[in-house]
Amino acid sequence: MASVKDPASEGRKAERPGRAGIGAVLDGQWQALVSSRRDQTRLAVIVLLLVFVLLGLPSLFSAYYIDAATQTAIYAPVALGLGLLVGRVGMVSLGQAAVLSLGAWIAARLLFGTGLPFEIVLLLSGVITMVLGTLVGLPALRLSGLYLALITLMMAGAITVVLATTNFPNGGHGFLGYNGGALHIPAIRRPGIATSDPAFFRYSVIVAVLMFVLVLAHLRTRPGRAWVSIRQSEYAALAAGINTTLYKLWAFALASFITGVAGGLLAGADKFLYSIDFQTQDSITLLAVVLMGGVFSMWGAVIAAILMQFFPQLLQNIGVNSDWLIILFGVGVLQVLATAPAGIVDQLPKDLARLYRLIVRGRRRAAASGGTG
Repeated sequence: MASVKDPASEGRKAERPGRAGIGAVLDGQWQALVSSRRDQTRLAVIVLLLVFVLLGLPSLFSAYYIDAATQTAIYAPVALGLGLLVGRVGMVSLGQAAVLSLGAWIAARLLFGTGLPFEIVLLLSGVITMVLGTLVGLPALRLSGLYLALITLMMAGAITVVLATTNFPNGGHGFLGYNGGALHIPAIRRPGIATSDPAFFRYSVIVAVLMFVLVLAHLRTRPGRAWVSIRQSEYAALAAGINTTLYKLWAFALASFITGVAGGLLAGADKFLYSIDFQTQDSITLLAVVLMGGVFSMWGAVIAAILMQFFPQLLQNIGVNSDWLIILFGVGVLQVLATAPAGIVDQLPKDLARLYRLIVRGRRRAAASGGTG
């Protein structure tokens, strides 16, 4: 006699995963657990490193190296903005140093002409620079590759000429801030909580970290996914319904904002700004070190800032002419383009791992030959 099957029990059996299904579920949970632990470990390492930088470095460094470290902290967001454009969106810009000079000029004028708190000045310099950078980016939206690089380089040259012609603000009145009769140019003021060099170094590091968090928030959400699609294929992104014009302008605006904030920090760090400090070739050097550091990683921006600001000061302090770095950067860019497109941040761990394996193999062979002998 045929048995009667219960439809409800059959449905429950169908819903129960088999052994292979249970294994897949457990494997997925394990991978999620491992990834979460890795993220927690990574976050803990970053927090410890940040605490060391804020509390340990000022006590270990002399005044000379504190100034170099402050410049490094300021240029890290600048390199991050350029890395965002080049690595995430695929737009090669040679005008980021000029955008930095705009941010410094705006912050200097606001600090000279108003009594606004330093934090508000940083925010305003970032917003105004963002607007200017977006306006400059409008005619360049239809350009790419070499043409975009050339138009942004010409923009950087034009800004340099304008700043030199108008005499970079020296504390006078008016929009340009020129005061030809002043024998002693007043210093640009710093925030009240960070008047000393070590305190301003910590202040700059905290602001730089906030800029990195801002960019990370964009990369983890819809703009980041849209930028990746545009970099891979703009036509495919258009076919997928992505507004490429909007997200390109968004990238220009974000890069200009964080660079403008860095310009405000630069004004407070240097205290005295001159147009000769902002050369057009600085944009080319910045692109070179960003490529060397790694345009696809946020850590690459930190490495780029170290290469551009801290490393030259280190060489100069030990008696080596920092002009040799131009040759070094040229060789570094050639090496990146040829063998390490992801930069030092990706290649160095791989090279160290290979070196470690070679050392281990050498020791094993030496131990084996000693044992047989």
